[in-house]
Amino acid sequence: MVPIADRWHLMENASHAFLDAVRKSMRQIRTAIGAATVDPALLTAAERIQYEGYRRREETNGVILAMAKEDVAIKEIVRRTGHSRKLVRKVVRGQRSDIFRIRESSLDLHLPWLDAQWAAGQHNAAELWRQLRRSGFRGSLRVVGEWATRRRRSDQAQAGALGRTPAARTIARLLTIGRDAPSKAETVTVAAIEGGVPLLVEAREIVAAFQSMIRKKSAEEFEPWLQRAKASLVASFANGVAKDRNAVIAAITLPWSNGQTEGQITKLKLVKRQMYGRGKLDILQARVIGTG
Repeated sequence: MVPIADRWHLMENASHAFLDAVRKSMRQIRTAIGAATVDPALLTAAERIQYEGYRRREETNGVILAMAKEDVAIKEIVRRTGHSRKLVRKVVRGQRSDIFRIRESSLDLHLPWLDAQWAAGQHNAAELWRQLRRSGFRGSLRVVGEWATRRRRSDQAQAGALGRTPAARTIARLLTIGRDAPSKAETVTVAAIEGGVPLLVEAREIVAAFQSMIRKKSAEEFEPWLQRAKASLVASFANGVAKDRNAVIAAITLPWSNGQTEGQITKLKLVKRQMYGRGKLDILQARVIGTG
């Protein structure tokens, strides 16, 4: 019997592979949009603590790499610095490239509106927060206040001061939604990334081609797509697809799907989580049968 991969899971995994590609490219993305360095004056208190940790890690990396360039053995670097052998090995092999990561904010979806209000002259954080609350925003006044403080400092900073970079998940969304959806600021960001990180653009096209191949059931495109994907930022996803080649081709060509099985499993997990800690197996069985 030929195994059949689930089409929905294949497309979801392709999207996750593109998100991983974005995360791998964050350093180039920051350079492309002009945020390769960070202005500490524009950071919140929590972000400033994260930034200090990032600077310490970068300093450690620099010391270890300087010793490695002088052909100092890993064992000797461990003895001189006091760091673990695992950490030193990762730095020497280039597997510890630290990046200052700013977490995705609950305000990210409301930034276009906030920017428009700010440009119109509304600089009162409390009033902005009250208007956001009426539109469904659930965050606190502190979040909006920190944004307003950062924006005010940014306006007062020198023209060359650098802003914050969107989170990887936000960038992945901006690069994959329709061109008529982004705001003007988002469009500028996307254009900068597309111009500065061409490998990420290629990864996006490869992921889109895979999802289109699944929808159109075009099995003849599989082998050319696989060869192209293996030489891109989504190579790990392509290698996984190659290992399950027969199941993926069956999912593309055959009319059958294991979607019903996956749906039943999802329903069972949902029922189990809803009654977690409230009953034993016999009650779970009764609920599952009752909802079937």
